Amino acid sequence: MKLAIISDIHDNLVNLDKALRIIKAEQINTILGCGDVTTIETLEHLRQNFSGEIFLVLGNMEIYTETEVKRVKSINFLGHFGKFVLGNKVIAACHEPFYIEKLLANYKDDDLNIVFYGHTHKPWLEERDFRGKKLKVVNPGTLGGVFQKASFAIYNLDNQELELKVLENINI
Repeated sequence: MKLAIISDIHDNLVNLDKALRIIKAEQINTILGCGDVTTIETLEHLRQNFSGEIFLVLGNMEIYTETEVKRVKSINFLGHFGKFVLGNKVIAACHEPFYIEKLLANYKDDDLNIVFYGHTHKPWLEERDFRGKKLKVVNPGTLGGVFQKASFAIYNLDNQELELKVLENINI
């Protein structure tokens, strides 16, 4: 089972559509959005063009309300940060990096497998000590291609491998 992680779309529908084609080709049925979709129209576009499950955290550049998100069909809205179970993995997410500490403090008794975040637009992978084990903390970069090359990540839940997808390197 695989999870696609997108962040910082900033209303770039061209890049979103390309990522969705890649996600479909990889037969991925779940997307995690780590914030900065930006407008409700972009969120609706995502929902209309992806039939699988979508989890979403709030970014700092959103110009929609939580009420509007709840009107978009089948969005699992997690607020500023949250967690969910997919397969047998506990996955946590936030947008801004300062929420990571709050997230870890709130879920200190949970067996988190991985944390995803956005905001910096820079793909990043680090390991942190969490409850006596190494916890991966991952930023998939910016799907919008703002300040960095457009990218997103794929997390294979079966073998826990991560793959960064840089859109300009993929013809689809």
